[in-house]
Amino acid sequence: MAGDPDLRMTESLATACEAGGADVLELGIPFSDPIADGPEIQEAGQRALRAGTRPRDVLELAARIRQKTQIPLVLMTYMNPVLAMGLPTFAERAASAGVDGVIVPDLSLEGSSEIRDALEARGVDVIQLVAPSTPPARAAAIADASRGFLYVVARYGTTGIRSNLPEDLRDRITALHRVSSLPLGVGFGVTTGAHVRAVASAGADGVVIGSSIVRRAAESRDPENVRKFVAELAAGLAVERTTSPVLRDNSR
Repeated sequence: MAGDPDLRMTESLATACEAGGADVLELGIPFSDPIADGPEIQEAGQRALRAGTRPRDVLELAARIRQKTQIPLVLMTYMNPVLAMGLPTFAERAASAGVDGVIVPDLSLEGSSEIRDALEARGVDVIQLVAPSTPPARAAAIADASRGFLYVVARYGTTGIRSNLPEDLRDRITALHRVSSLPLGVGFGVTTGAHVRAVASAGADGVVIGSSIVRRAAESRDPENVRKFVAELAAGLAVERTTSPVLRDNSR
């Protein structure tokens, strides 16, 4: 979460995540009503807002991170901050900052064409989410509108730390591979190294871990501790690691 506890520390934590083995870095833009997020990320967002973090600050942070590394950068935001800045301005600033992709969880497929047109015209991928309840035909349409990767929501409800994964996750991943050639990144409740191994063995191409890293960062503002924690999670991958993906190359 960008700005938790402040932007300078966020930059150090981001670097630590990459050093720990993260292939893609997601920066959250804090928002007052994050309907898709559980308590860990909600609380981090509130701390960031109290610290005065604005969307333009997050874009400037992304630009500084881009100067240090070529790791793919993804912004997690809601539509309200985008519209408040102005869609053309947001798209231009995201592209100029070196952002590779944007996730907007409160945006439906039917309402996504305008932001997709604005961002994709500037080379920024819009990453769509597919829910556990999504029928196959709609999942195919969502995948067709997604770029970079398809974000597979593992469970009903919000993000957050969970003790187990849904039993039908393997079947859902298999079904989604049938309707899309995009890489599948599974998130929402993926918490531990054991979860990472289970998701990878179920056929996912990527594992999205947010809440447990956000909580670890809140418990210890020491980037080295965060690096070690990310390394423990990355060690759970039961597949050969290759070079870091570039979202734009996967999207066409």
